[in-house]
Amino acid sequence: MLDLTSVSKTFFAGTVNERRALTDVSLSLAPAEFTTVIGSNGAGKSTLLNLVAGALLPDSGTIGIDGADVTRLPDHRRAAYIGRVFQDPMAGTATTMTIEENLSIALARGRGRGLRMGVTRAKRAFFEAELASLELGLERRLKTVVGLLSGGQRQALSLLMATFSEPKILLLDEHTAALDPSRAELVTRLTSEAVERHHLTTLMVTHNMDQALRLGTRLIMMHEGRIVVDVAGEQKQRATVADLLGAFEKVKGAGFDDRTLLQ
Repeated sequence: MLDLTSVSKTFFAGTVNERRALTDVSLSLAPAEFTTVIGSNGAGKSTLLNLVAGALLPDSGTIGIDGADVTRLPDHRRAAYIGRVFQDPMAGTATTMTIEENLSIALARGRGRGLRMGVTRAKRAFFEAELASLELGLERRLKTVVGLLSGGQRQALSLLMATFSEPKILLLDEHTAALDPSRAELVTRLTSEAVERHHLTTLMVTHNMDQALRLGTRLIMMHEGRIVVDVAGEQKQRATVADLLGAFEKVKGAGFDDRTLLQ
């Protein structure tokens, strides 16, 4: 479903500020595979997501989604493929629009546009049913302006908007980091339920190692623009935070010709 082959990205090339963000990264995700991504600041995690989303274009390498080459497509032309939830709860919704208006825009992602009613009776019934799954009472507040919602409510709404059009790829960029613990746990649970319900191929960046181990079917660790740890299945289930810390200490002083796996 997602295939990155030898992807590299350098910022400010040829200047004193040159920074190699990704170096020859290859990654393939099977349909419905849920992969968590960890790594220190500057490891290349957000750059990876931005390249998949089309917010950045690679210097070299190719990116494929569901068999289509999207390497040179900008983000607005990948909208039909991608659903994304950002770290900032303010980033995924239109503050001055109502809940039903935000949902209507999200539902139309990747579809043809024309002059017609944006919110219909049938859409409202659909929105109410989808919002009820969040267990936040938002199904009774369709005409509430989104700017009046709490951060946790907005992030849950952003997650719903990113998933109910069933994108090919769901990108989660530390989407619980800005929330208090109880709201973060709620959004984490809603994430697992949405991914399972829609069978979404998911790439989730997180700084929380416990969360990275608990969620998903696969885990990758990045360091200095490369994937240095890749575990899945039973190996991921057996891994602990101590294992991840040990692997990180090991790769910091190692060469990058070989990928380091947890044992």
